[in-house]
Amino acid sequence: MTGAASGMGEQIAKLFAKEGAKVVAADLNGDGAERVVQEIRAAGGTAVAVKANVAIEEDVQRMIDTAVQEFGTLDILVNNAGVMDNFEAAHEVTDQVWERVLAVNTTGPMRAMRKAIPMFLEKGKGTIINIASVGGLAGGRAGLSYTASKHALIGMTKNVAFHYATKGIRCNAICPGAVETNISASMTARPSAIGYERLSLGLPLNPRTGKPEEIAAAALFLASDEASFVNGAILVVDGGWTVY
Repeated sequence: MTGAASGMGEQIAKLFAKEGAKVVAADLNGDGAERVVQEIRAAGGTAVAVKANVAIEEDVQRMIDTAVQEFGTLDILVNNAGVMDNFEAAHEVTDQVWERVLAVNTTGPMRAMRKAIPMFLEKGKGTIINIASVGGLAGGRAGLSYTASKHALIGMTKNVAFHYATKGIRCNAICPGAVETNISASMTARPSAIGYERLSLGLPLNPRTGKPEEIAAAALFLASDEASFVNGAILVVDGGWTVY
């Protein structure tokens, strides 16, 4: 799984390992991924760390190849790694921010799925969980780049789910609301005044901030046999923020 060194990714990795999964914890922060792996092992689980930038094709290849080399196969792919834009409105977007956000949030998951699906087809089964965002369902919770990237990821999820529904492969997405993570650290500039002002209009509607463990619990369900008939679902986990 990607983005495993902190936040939602860390908690997903730990919960999956607790339930018996053998985990490849991949992250650009190699030291953070190694820390998570050591904690998993200390708790009796099985995991290996991989330093990987999902915006680089070779790193995505190596991440999944490591799973096969270490554990013999790949059963579950969790695309969790993501970066935030700076809330730039359309007229403020730079190519640099656009390309960075789309590379991590959209192209990275595409490449991971492209690598994993042939393995799943050969086995006749496999599960993909994409961590999208409520920002992929509406337009006001980020800037143009992040919003586009998460809308795209949701569309990709549905496309993959439909194409491989008869092949034993399930693909679902989770759309977290406001969750206690360090994603804001991925911002490269101060928030745009326009974007943040418009976002702020909806913040009072948010009932509370979620815990990374709550997203992990949703991911565990989607990965489990209990979700065997759940395919192409976009599971909103936001405490009710978006239902108004």
